[in-house]
Amino acid sequence: MRKSIIYFLFALFFASSLATFTGCREEKKPGEKIEEGIEEVGDGIEEGVDEIEDEID
Repeated sequence: MRKSIIYFLFALFFASSLATFTGCREEKKPGEKIEEGIEEVGDGIEEGVDEIEDEID
């Protein structure tokens, strides 16, 4: 009896965690993905420039 309760709780926990990971994904359009990628690259370049300026000083 005790093992069946433990198995049930484990299965319930697994199902709820699986639903959390698959249910929280945000659907993005291709244009949004490209825009986000460009912003990330721009942020990386700005950080690199700041580091170089710090090294020069």
